[in-house]
Amino acid sequence: MRAWLYLIGGLIAFGVVATPGLAVMLLFGGDAADILLASLATLMLVSAIAVVTMRDIIRCGLAMIVSFLALAGIYVILRAPIVAAAQVIIYIGAISVLILFAIMLTQDKVAPARLVFQTQALPAGIAAIVLAVLVALAAVGTDWPGAVDRIGIATVEVAQLLFDEYLLPFEVVSVLLLAAVVGGVFLAKREPSQRDEGPI
Repeated sequence: MRAWLYLIGGLIAFGVVATPGLAVMLLFGGDAADILLASLATLMLVSAIAVVTMRDIIRCGLAMIVSFLALAGIYVILRAPIVAAAQVIIYIGAISVLILFAIMLTQDKVAPARLVFQTQALPAGIAAIVLAVLVALAAVGTDWPGAVDRIGIATVEVAQLLFDEYLLPFEVVSVLLLAAVVGGVFLAKREPSQRDEGPI
């Protein structure tokens, strides 16, 4: 029964993500890149909302990674592979390690029913709606110039520079991140009595 619920939830999520792409195709005659861009933008927004609304910190971290991946996909569609690679390396790699620390070092993985900052949810929601309306009005009322073709950025030179002259710092950072993960696992797997005891 639980598998069916997951399947239905996945289908609903796919429909929510795919609907803007279909709307772009049917209403505006967009190409495949426009459809994928709309779908990835919707996925990014939905996962970002899930990050700040779910109580389970593990699921919040996974939703944040999905949001980062969707943003990296948007960068790829816009022909900015260097920015997409930086998004994957820095945010999905380094920032996800920090989230991993937070998950491992947190005793209770589920937040209380009502967090402290949730008392400001109503004013924040009103401010977000007002800001969204202002941005939409500004976007609609602006006379945008004719869109130019997307310009691809050559990444060969950057790759040669990164993996030739800066290979050693690149590998040092990767080892440092690996050590951080191992240290987080070690701290999280200790017994509660060992955590409470200080240095002798």
